[in-house]
Amino acid sequence: MELKILEKSDDEMKMEIAGESHTLLNMLKIILIEDERVHTASYDMKHINVSEPVLFIKTENADPIDVVKDAVAKLITDCEEFTTVFTKAVE
Repeated sequence: MELKILEKSDDEMKMEIAGESHTLLNMLKIILIEDERVHTASYDMKHINVSEPVLFIKTENADPIDVVKDAVAKLITDCEEFTTVFTKAVE
């Protein structure tokens, strides 16, 4: 995975996340949309074999970098919780 910030302002950011697919981008987008600091969160992927996905976020009174960091932390927590629940279910 490679990440490149394409554009950044006080309340908007576009970043390319090379080597990823709809799986990660969609989960991240959903978590971002649930954040009250986020006005808009979306991603674009022209074609999985031709272009890299680009995540767009627009915030309200928050640095988009901090908001994405928080979203990633929540995603990690959610995955850890799923792993715990799944492990108990299959024992």
